[in-house]
Amino acid sequence: MLVVGSIVIRVHDLARQIDFWSRALDYVPRDGDDDTFALLRPHDGKGPNISLDTMRSEVHIPPRIHLDLYAEDQAAEVERLKGLGATEIDWPKKAADADFVIMADPEGNRFCVIDAAGWPGFEGRSAGNHAGG
Repeated sequence: MLVVGSIVIRVHDLARQIDFWSRALDYVPRDGDDDTFALLRPHDGKGPNISLDTMRSEVHIPPRIHLDLYAEDQAAEVERLKGLGATEIDWPKKAADADFVIMADPEGNRFCVIDAAGWPGFEGRSAGNHAGG
């Protein structure tokens, strides 16, 4: 049996990205990490970890892999994430009725915020967890 334990994101400014992703997902950093790697855990203990490392890499557009973050209130989450330093990405090929908004973290790593109002996976999650997946 396999379980997703952690999703690794390559970063340049580790402290800034720890701040962004911790606040974006209501995650907490693990104690004891160094200045090249950080593991962020879900505050409520549910879901995979996010690991940030400073291994040199370049952002690829379009990315080969990205996060889909499910939102109960997509518009509110998009605005909240912008306030944390994310940017909304315009994609001319996106359908007008698409259920996703393409965004990038402060270093350009792309992710999507999915309109998932009514998704049963939100049941039992803490109110502090703004985005799930």
